Amino acid sequence: MTNTGTTKGNSTNRRSVLRNFAPLLIDVAVPIGAYYLLKNGFGMSTLMALALSSVVPAVRTGWGVLKSREVNGMAALILFVNVVSLLLSFVAGDPRLMIAKDSAVSSTIGIGIIVSVVLGKPMMTAGMKPWVVKGDAGREAAWARLHAGSARFRRAERMFSLVWGVVLLAECVVRVVGAYTLPVDTMVWAGNVIMVVAMALGFVVGGALGAGPMAAMVVAKAKAKSEAEEGRRAGEVAEARELVRAELAPADLAPAK
Repeated sequence: MTNTGTTKGNSTNRRSVLRNFAPLLIDVAVPIGAYYLLKNGFGMSTLMALALSSVVPAVRTGWGVLKSREVNGMAALILFVNVVSLLLSFVAGDPRLMIAKDSAVSSTIGIGIIVSVVLGKPMMTAGMKPWVVKGDAGREAAWARLHAGSARFRRAERMFSLVWGVVLLAECVVRVVGAYTLPVDTMVWAGNVIMVVAMALGFVVGGALGAGPMAAMVVAKAKAKSEAEEGRRAGEVAEARELVRAELAPADLAPAK
């Protein structure tokens, strides 16, 4: 029985790991592998190999929007940029321009995020909130109270999105510089390294300045609310006991017959 449970647990963990890494494999590994397969295996030109390797990310983004049956700002932005990039892949004649156009994804999303901060509706909140509240009703309620009444909480929320916007714009600049200074074959894989580094910076800096403080405030608020509820219930129990004692006291003091 123990071995069976352990085996099932390991199988569940493996499936969870695969689900978590599936976007990375599809968005990064498949395009890189497709590029080298088409270029070196099938002898296609660098231009055509780059163009066809953009198909999978574009199709995946479009399918995600259709499957969710709702369009949020981030999904619509990514879909738009991928479609435009795919069209440019077939009309542009310079392989370096083909690589540089990938920076349009980072720059457009980065600008969109910064604009959302200016408008008071930080775009990255939708992706960060589930990590903070973790599906807990108490934390969800604490988030709502803090968002409504804490300027510090809202400032950290804006900072999280602002960090991601700046990081993505910086990634754009580095990609463009690399596209025109490094060999094309080098930039095909180096571009993805730049992306991974940018994502890591976004998580670390954004977590330190935004998500981390927000999570701490949510946890503290939820804990304070829980302790207040427990104190109120304890007070009600104590009050009920006092009433019971008061009702029983006359009977206890009555003389025995």
